[in-house]
Amino acid sequence: MNGDPWQTLRRFTDARIALGRTGHALPAAEVLRFQLAHAQARDAVGQPVDFAPLEAGLRGLGYAVTTLHSQAGDRATYLKRPDWGRLLDPLSQRQLVESGAGSNRPEVVWVIGDGLSAFAVERHAVPVMEQAAPRLAAAGIAVHPTVFLARQARVALGDEIGAALNARLVIMLIGERPGLSSPDSLGIYLTFEPRHGRQNAERNCISNVRPAGLSYQQAAVKVTWLAREALRLGLTGVGLKDGSDDLALESQSTPPPALDHQG
Repeated sequence: MNGDPWQTLRRFTDARIALGRTGHALPAAEVLRFQLAHAQARDAVGQPVDFAPLEAGLRGLGYAVTTLHSQAGDRATYLKRPDWGRLLDPLSQRQLVESGAGSNRPEVVWVIGDGLSAFAVERHAVPVMEQAAPRLAAAGIAVHPTVFLARQARVALGDEIGAALNARLVIMLIGERPGLSSPDSLGIYLTFEPRHGRQNAERNCISNVRPAGLSYQQAAVKVTWLAREALRLGLTGVGLKDGSDDLALESQSTPPPALDHQG
């Protein structure tokens, strides 16, 4: 007699299928796994990001690093007031103004925000940057030499940072809302001509970046393609459709180009 075909399918997904039963209930092992996944999701949301290793990794890639903060003073406030997570606090606003960085207009500014998953940012932000930086350089895209780390950040916080720096395009890496099988999913948002009031329809999103989802290499290829096209066409969002799949297939056997210096 053949085995249960559902057990074969379980090898291809983290989704909760073919859990089995004991009487009218789930097996104890599956109940415990669910409780563990739920706890991991809660931890991902509530735990603050340790930015020190992230900063060290970015400096190792040749970037300067500046840390900013939203108007949400702590994690509890951030979760209750998402609107405050979209605005910089006064000290961070002064940091950007006093830097004088807006005098020379960069094409691209990188922002990394904690968002709703500390795990995602800590585990995946630097590897994504490591793959994307040489590809952007090879495409002739000038990137601001400083990466901005943002605490208690929502996606739209990148708009204010990009606008203060007069950037043509802001690329924001941020922890996505965790699921019960993906507590460490990283999202990447690209916004052309960032400014206060931009809507989600005016952004492009690359979602579920992690080893069990979209690989770092695939994400870097998509970022490069979208950034190049956004700058060429002068838009992001619903008007810019991702056509990077052919490039992604070609890149599977091609290492990223060497990066001599940051633009």
